[in-house]
Amino acid sequence: MGPIGLSRANLFALGAIALWVSLAALGVSLQHVPPFLLTGISLLIGSLVALPLSRFNWRVWRLPWSTLALGIYGLFGYHFLLFMALRDAPPVQANLVNYLWPLGMVVMAPVFLPGTVVTRKHLAAAVVGFTGAALAITGGQDLSSLATAPSWGYLWALAAAFVWASYSLMTQRVASFPTAALGLFGLVSGLLALLCHFWLEPATALSLRDWLYLIAMGLGPLGAAFYLWDAALKRGDARQIGLLSFLTPLGSTLVLLLVRGEALSLSTLGAAVLIVGAAWVGTRKS
Repeated sequence: MGPIGLSRANLFALGAIALWVSLAALGVSLQHVPPFLLTGISLLIGSLVALPLSRFNWRVWRLPWSTLALGIYGLFGYHFLLFMALRDAPPVQANLVNYLWPLGMVVMAPVFLPGTVVTRKHLAAAVVGFTGAALAITGGQDLSSLATAPSWGYLWALAAAFVWASYSLMTQRVASFPTAALGLFGLVSGLLALLCHFWLEPATALSLRDWLYLIAMGLGPLGAAFYLWDAALKRGDARQIGLLSFLTPLGSTLVLLLVRGEALSLSTLGAAVLIVGAAWVGTRKS
């Protein structure tokens, strides 16, 4: 491991984060597509990434029911709760609450991973990282509406944060399974999302342009990113990976600014300093 903690596991995590950074920009291009339809199609496409990883050996998808349930809990449960949060609360505030999950990974690591200790360094870095994430998401705007918006939306967002943090940690507690088995998680979760679409959302016709964006989303942030994330968690320190995850909202903000042709704000620069500093300190050996 180098001086800033760039182990192989952390590089896998950064690869997943780099793909998740593109999610916001792709989402803007697909904002007219109902969210469960978008998620269902993307997860089904993402499950195909497992084929070359498994060398087209379907036996890697033979998993205990408990492991499959954990995968559905993580991939489907997280997206379901997040969409409910975005429906019932202002998107900026809901997304801010959702990004408690990296902090949750750091704080809950000793609960789910016996023998893991959260030091003051990890905790301080996590708090600073979340502060930077909040600054990146809100752009420094007033969040007084947090107190007046419907509480249900924030409960959904808080539940989504807990689900993704706990899923990420619990994958290290179950019996070892090949990363390619995530294809089954994506397949079942994608089908469940499509059922939610048929139940909760209006029918929507998709253009060729929509399908191209959906393929990009499925192969990237809702596909390969999950496999890289799993590979990182299998090899690395969940506390360090949680700290690196605060780079996701910062990266998403920077990509959106670039796509929209907007200037970099002081709040975004401040967020960058806080998040990169927290990740650097939190992943150092000493």
